Amino acid sequence: MWNGNVECAQRLRAVSRQGDVSYRSQRGDDIAERLLRLGAAVFSMAEALPRKHTTRHVALQVIRSATSAGANYYEARQAESRPDFIHKLAISTKELSETLYWLKLLETLRLLPDTTCKLAGETDELVAILVTSARTARDQA
Repeated sequence: MWNGNVECAQRLRAVSRQGDVSYRSQRGDDIAERLLRLGAAVFSMAEALPRKHTTRHVALQVIRSATSAGANYYEARQAESRPDFIHKLAISTKELSETLYWLKLLETLRLLPDTTCKLAGETDELVAILVTSARTARDQA
């Protein structure tokens, strides 16, 4: 798990194994939490960027895409149908892919290489998770 509250995650898994919470909903909660933390971390990272016109542009773009990914995932969890769920997951995945682009650009420019590398890794993992979730939902239709 990425830079998160490990104790809380362990507790959720234990409850899930006991049958009090379904694995499916716990997993969705975990993804939602990771997306929320990613958005917050991107905000912090953007604040640490040098104050220049060019970096301001990139900072605003990465903030928009990272926070949009989380918001769309939250919407997907309230979808009205399976096709609606899949569509919203696709939007969230696209926003994460855009976030990954901006993070890699910052890394390439060596503006915050340590921070952006960690965030890019988490973003890449979340893309893979959402792609797999959408594929599973499509296959179950």
